Amino acid sequence: EKAGDELKRNADVHEILRRTRFHSLSAIGLPKRIHDHERIIWMGDLNYRINLPYDKVRDLISKEEWSKLIKRDQLVGELQKGRSFDGWSEGALNFAPTYKYELNSEKYYGEDPKAGRRTPAWCDRILSYGKGLRQLMYRRTELKLSDHRPVTAIYMAEVEVFCPKKLQRALNYTDAEIENEEVVAEVIAY
Repeated sequence: EKAGDELKRNADVHEILRRTRFHSLSAIGLPKRIHDHERIIWMGDLNYRINLPYDKVRDLISKEEWSKLIKRDQLVGELQKGRSFDGWSEGALNFAPTYKYELNSEKYYGEDPKAGRRTPAWCDRILSYGKGLRQLMYRRTELKLSDHRPVTAIYMAEVEVFCPKKLQRALNYTDAEIENEEVVAEVIAY
């Protein structure tokens, strides 16, 4: 949580993009690097923080003033400046920061000053890149197994269909994999 830490996080992103290679046994020219793909979804603990003191962040969280927190969010700033994830997009952060919680609790770590403090932040993020992707939902979940609250997103992706039989097979397979009808109903209602 030091000033300038976002530059290290940016460097980590650039290094991952530079060094990641996909090896294929196929000779049909499959993508070899991350940016060789037409559509990309990047998710994980990106570790970007909010550039405000602990007490100010906690006060804004208690008032659910997400827009004031977003203005000081490191990743949002780096995206706007084009210094990291240039050309990528993220859905609206309309939920409380996802880090750092006491385990099995709804309390942010540090409510007890003797235990130490970590400023809450949206460390857990989902970004997308490419044409033909539309985010339908972006939210955090209330799983308490970690000091993070996981985030989830649902996207609609345009695809080019070359073979109707293969498409039908893929759709049948996808339908068979959907177990949570509540999520499907939520997407349709959204």
